[in-house]
Amino acid sequence: MGTSMAWTLLILSGLLDVCWAISVKMADGYSRLAWSILSFGLLAAFIYALGKALQVLPIGTAYAVWTGIGAIGSIAVGIVMFREPATFARLFWIAVTLSGIVGLKLSSA
Repeated sequence: MGTSMAWTLLILSGLLDVCWAISVKMADGYSRLAWSILSFGLLAAFIYALGKALQVLPIGTAYAVWTGIGAIGSIAVGIVMFREPATFARLFWIAVTLSGIVGLKLSSA
């Protein structure tokens, strides 16, 4: 597998992580069966994609990028879907996190 495919899998894994977080919230403490089953499937999928990406990419950079995608994506979904607050402080720290992700990606080209 090439580097570009590994980055693609890493991004996919991060997006699946965001979907997993949504499914866990919707599972309501794992009391809703369909959402619970979906959450376990998404968990398996994002772990698999992350593992494949880590065969090629440096672990520190890859894990930081993956975590950032999950964190920023989950915050964005929380703001849009669940009407969580979009305060200046939250948006500022999202921007700081995003700049760190971009910096790590550029330094690992």
